[in-house]
Amino acid sequence: MDSLPDAIVPCILVHVTNAKDVASASCVSKRWKESIPYLNKLVFTRNVFDDVKKSSPDDIIEHMVSSISQLEELVVYCPFSGSGLASWLSLAGHSLRKLELKMDDNLIDTNSCSRKLDSIGAATNLESLKLWGVNMTRGPKWHTFYKLRNLEIVGAVTDDSNLHAALMACPNLSNLLLLGCEGLTDVFIELPQLEVCNLDFNGLGNCCLTVNSPKLQHLEVQGCSRIRVLETQLLRNLTISNTSGRVIALDFGKLVALESLEMRGVQWCWNAINKMLQLASEVKHLFMKVEFTGDSDALQPFPEIDIVDFFNSHPKLIKFDIHGAMFAALCQRNSLRNVDSRFVIPCLEEVIVTVRSPLNAEQKMSTLESLINYGKKLRKMRIRILQMKSSHSSTDDFFEDICKFSHMHRRIASIE
Repeated sequence: MDSLPDAIVPCILVHVTNAKDVASASCVSKRWKESIPYLNKLVFTRNVFDDVKKSSPDDIIEHMVSSISQLEELVVYCPFSGSGLASWLSLAGHSLRKLELKMDDNLIDTNSCSRKLDSIGAATNLESLKLWGVNMTRGPKWHTFYKLRNLEIVGAVTDDSNLHAALMACPNLSNLLLLGCEGLTDVFIELPQLEVCNLDFNGLGNCCLTVNSPKLQHLEVQGCSRIRVLETQLLRNLTISNTSGRVIALDFGKLVALESLEMRGVQWCWNAINKMLQLASEVKHLFMKVEFTGDSDALQPFPEIDIVDFFNSHPKLIKFDIHGAMFAALCQRNSLRNVDSRFVIPCLEEVIVTVRSPLNAEQKMSTLESLINYGKKLRKMRIRILQMKSSHSSTDDFFEDICKFSHMHRRIASIE
């Protein structure tokens, strides 16, 4: 070890981040021990202290943190106390740029969680903060994190006001991830620099969301029934999903830059679906997996959608991933009765169709033929047969028709 050239040592050290490996390395040679102060990252894994009995985890972490002169990244997955965290951050808070903490060991002790959250405020120069298992029963007592660009909170129990207080302390976020958050009903996000936003709210799927971020480019939302996005000029990727409740109302500005739209869920009100499709006239990739519509709890099928009007309204569509209900709506007999000979689907290159029922088999086959006939640039069609009821009398005939269709257009079509 002592014979290594000076330039090699830092190249190796940058890859030695596990705290157990760092401690072992410091015992290997004097040179490694002398290099420890120049580390910039420490990772304490979940079970790192399972075999340690003489010293407390808090003391060991504090000793290692204090031995590094400019610690930039600290990751702690093992159990720790609020007082321990406060002590480490008092030593390294000025230099820390990235902090990741697993905090769910004391979810029952709300006071302990609050103390841990408050301690984070000492790391005033943070650029990235990731928290796992947060019991945010009150707003954290943070000074403003002016340099914080990335905030990720996974598995939080909180409410609207406390979440709002935490976001107010991070005014310059460009990336926000809230995953598996509980207790939220009416969320308001106003972050002028926000570009990427991923939200996943647990519960009954009836949360209301308002976002006011003029630089927003990517938005994923799960678990909301009402969504309002005030600034959408730069929005390029949008995913809306609700597996627990209904999507009732959507209020978006003009989606002039939208390239990718995903709509998922068991039930959406038809007005929400229709409005979203109208707004997304510039979309290039459309994924539709909504099983039912209806303005009440009663599940209803989609109304008929005119295939010509649909593709004329989405002339830039390149990839179309379409599941049962939407495909069935495009397969109504009236949609295909009077197709103008001048009709063409100009940009469509790939279609993925998921079929779940043999009902209206003739119309469905006709729609598949129309996609190939009028899709002048179509180069790939994948047909997925998913959970089709084999007891239905027409299932075998329909499957045979799909096989014949796939064989006839084998350069384009395939069955999965």
